[in-house]
Amino acid sequence: MVTRDKRVDTYIEKAPEYARPILAHLRAVIHSACPDVVETVKWGKPSFDYKGMLCGMAYFKQHCAFGFWKHDLVVEGVKGKELEAMGSFGRLTSVADLPPKATLARYIKKAMKLNDEGVKVVRAKTVPKKAVPVHPAFKAALDRNPKAGRTLDAFSPSHRREYVEWIAGAKREETRERRIATAIEWLNEGKPHNWKYEKC
Repeated sequence: MVTRDKRVDTYIEKAPEYARPILAHLRAVIHSACPDVVETVKWGKPSFDYKGMLCGMAYFKQHCAFGFWKHDLVVEGVKGKELEAMGSFGRLTSVADLPPKATLARYIKKAMKLNDEGVKVVRAKTVPKKAVPVHPAFKAALDRNPKAGRTLDAFSPSHRREYVEWIAGAKREETRERRIATAIEWLNEGKPHNWKYEKC
């Protein structure tokens, strides 16, 4: 039974013109190779499940990405391509950047077999990053602006780190002062450091 998710239709329709043929092709090959696949949306991107996560795709401003959840166990001999961009085959700017349909179908069936057998991916444990000390000038500015300080404290560790590293990374005093002023302004507005890049 074909299970399509209207959110995936919408995602493809809203994609840039270059991306639509790539996403439509991937979707068709996945459904052809795995008739029991279930479409969904995870992390805001189309995802395809078959007895667990199978693969997913996404578009960006100038390229698409497609990846298998168990990439290292599915795709052999393509090492390095995945380093060019997120996903199993690097930056995809046209359908020609993908493996041939038969090869892609073979990978999909291999991923299905792994899920059929209940094979789990052993992911390397991440080592916690060392805390970056808050620059004294930034700390002083936060002390003078309690609202900004409360916002920073309420952020996740990664969002706090972005601000702290940005300030600490300034090479010149003037640059640091400019960054601190901007940080205080954004924090008073409740914005994370990379707010400009977050989707609404």
